[in-house]
Amino acid sequence: MPANSWPENDYYDELDPLNSLLSDLSADEESVVETQDISLPSRFQGRRRKAALVLTMVWSGTIALHLASWGFIFVLGLTVVLGLHALEVIFARPRHYSKEVQGDLPSVSVLVAAKNEDAVISRLVKSLCSLEYPNGQYEVWIIDDNSTDKTPQLLAELAQEYNQLKVFRRSAQATGGKSGALNEVLPLTKGEVIAVFDADAQVPSDLLLQVVPLFQRENVGAVQVRKAIANAKENFWTKGQMAEMALDTWLQKQRIAIAGIGELRGNGQFVRRTALESCGGWNEETITDDLDMTFRLHLDNWDIECTFHPAVQEEGVTNAIALWHQRNRWAEGGYQRYLDYWNLIIKNRMGRRKTWDLLMFMLIMYIIPTAAIPDLLMSIVRHRLPILSPVTSLSLTMSVVGMFAGLKRIRQEQKFNLATTFLVMLQTLRGTLYMFHWLIVMSSTTARMSVRPKRLKWVKTVHSGSG
Repeated sequence: MPANSWPENDYYDELDPLNSLLSDLSADEESVVETQDISLPSRFQGRRRKAALVLTMVWSGTIALHLASWGFIFVLGLTVVLGLHALEVIFARPRHYSKEVQGDLPSVSVLVAAKNEDAVISRLVKSLCSLEYPNGQYEVWIIDDNSTDKTPQLLAELAQEYNQLKVFRRSAQATGGKSGALNEVLPLTKGEVIAVFDADAQVPSDLLLQVVPLFQRENVGAVQVRKAIANAKENFWTKGQMAEMALDTWLQKQRIAIAGIGELRGNGQFVRRTALESCGGWNEETITDDLDMTFRLHLDNWDIECTFHPAVQEEGVTNAIALWHQRNRWAEGGYQRYLDYWNLIIKNRMGRRKTWDLLMFMLIMYIIPTAAIPDLLMSIVRHRLPILSPVTSLSLTMSVVGMFAGLKRIRQEQKFNLATTFLVMLQTLRGTLYMFHWLIVMSSTTARMSVRPKRLKWVKTVHSGSG
């Protein structure tokens, strides 16, 4: 997930490319949506008011379920609906595509936005400039976002060594963080496919050869490779993140298999240039540009694919405080996009299957955790079990099944014997305990957003070069 730089105020300048996209989306065969639907400043303003409205509805609705005689029956009905969707996801068979390219390979531009990354930048550049791909068919752009450490000097030396390396240094006055950096350099690139990595990325040499063929399907607008944790063995938190990424990739593969939503994860994302341009580039008005891009690609009728292999390795955060800050940013960015694009989602711009899948996971990931606080309070007052227990039990079961399947899938090249099965079960148990932090993060973030949304400012994860 990205770390972005933002202006301190909450006023958003109009983005012409984004405005163009949403203007196109708002026109259909019979009518044109009202002006307020496509006004970018209004779309990205008022998030606190929208969050407060949702919070009020969720809290009052949860309390009403406790007080109404039919409340538990309603929850059981909701559990059945979510359960049917969960079964469809679990038993879906992911599609397999040919890794052989018909005709010439498309050109690729590899982009990395880096700010004060002297601990990892040399390793990254050497890796990216040694990828297996036809000569002259790929280029590497490192966008130095006004670094104040040794990053500029290291990049200058590396540029002398690698012909395909191009370095772009942003001014101190540049805004928009990672999104702004990528948007600024995009017109200078020539690739038909744009690959984006974080500065701590570690990639296999055949990455491009394995990922690029997935773009042979014309409606594939982007591909996300699995994120692996390079320092997974370090402690409980990094081991938990390893299991979390396995679960995330498995869920994405299964959701894509039922014509649902595939999502981008920042590091290791590949985007077709025509899709990127039709969406207006990266949104500089959000704290998670990859999640925002996910929605806009689907709203523009592009598909997003996801792969288990190959994977991009990155450093996991190593302590609870760093994890808390990072996950709060991810949670807010994920929730924020529902507040920004809610009207286009309801109008079914993505199509019936994608919209349904999106709403099911919104309930599980955001609404149910938000309802957990009033549910717990009412259960204490009324001396009864939380009324949403059936739904939370379903969510937990889905997580355990998906995590086990994802961890098993990572080991696909190993012979699966009793010892390996037992190891994966232990990793699943540890990962499940680790994943409980999301319940706290989601419930607190969705509540906090209605009072004090994050101010848009520079937030970055410090990379040490470990792993």
